[in-house]
Amino acid sequence: MILLFVTLLSACARSKDPESKGQSGKLIVVATLFPLYDFARNIAGDRADVKLLLPPGAEPHSFEPRTSDMVMLNRADIFIYTNKFMEPWAEKLLKGIQSSRLSVVDASSGVRFVQGSIDGGEGAYLHQNRKPGQKEDHDEHKGQGSDPHIWLDFSNAQKMVDTIAGAIIAKDPANKDLYTKNAETYKARLADLDKSYQKGLSNCSKKIFINGGHFTFGYLAARYGLRYRAAYGFSPDAEPTARNLADISKTLRQEGLGHLFYEELLSPRIADTIAKETGATLLKLHGAHNISKAEFDGNRTFIELMERNLDSLMTGLQCR
Repeated sequence: MILLFVTLLSACARSKDPESKGQSGKLIVVATLFPLYDFARNIAGDRADVKLLLPPGAEPHSFEPRTSDMVMLNRADIFIYTNKFMEPWAEKLLKGIQSSRLSVVDASSGVRFVQGSIDGGEGAYLHQNRKPGQKEDHDEHKGQGSDPHIWLDFSNAQKMVDTIAGAIIAKDPANKDLYTKNAETYKARLADLDKSYQKGLSNCSKKIFINGGHFTFGYLAARYGLRYRAAYGFSPDAEPTARNLADISKTLRQEGLGHLFYEELLSPRIADTIAKETGATLLKLHGAHNISKAEFDGNRTFIELMERNLDSLMTGLQCR
């Protein structure tokens, strides 16, 4: 599909490669996922026209770039994507871009990836918690791969803000002081968010939460010392297995968990089935890959979504 876009657009892409910014005189910044979009608009303020590549409501794992996306990128100054694991289609998409001025930003630069569950099993972070001198057990890595959901560790999010700010400053050095100030202000808000999570999740009756969707919240669980399970892995091709679903139902009962989480923009069918079987109450956790049209029109922010997540987690984990 992407090769077709490349063929269709190569001619029209060559026809324009303006040296200046957009018609408004502002930088044009295109971000694949909502966190990147929100970070960029907080850094750039009114000095850039920041666009979200994914249409509001689109699920990123099944997203296929459109012809209009190629046109937009050929007019952009900066393209920001999360990482090669989250958007494996980004590299192929960029092959159709003829603009010589487009700066491509991998927002994961400087971020340490952790190993997460491909199949939804528990214990994806066991190797991070080995005692000093303890040898690595290679069986720990079976069914694991690099978890792409890096923004759900808010210390990672701060590094991503630095990376994005650096790219914007490189394109518009005249406004370096403004962009630097905005980035530092936003990083301080992320640091405050992290402190709120540390405090809010410090005194909880439960230390495990279960998601009836895919393996999204591994970074969050690892940062705050929680255990985490999901119905299926983070791979776009992952499917819940009967064994995983049975294990999750068993864990809900054994751990005395009264709540099961589900994700935004994904059908809660699996979570609903498990909840009916176990009597658990459903709570939404927002992975922030993307937002709904109503959320977009309402100018919802990443930090607001994460604050709501904290409320949901404190309810589900019975925190005081």
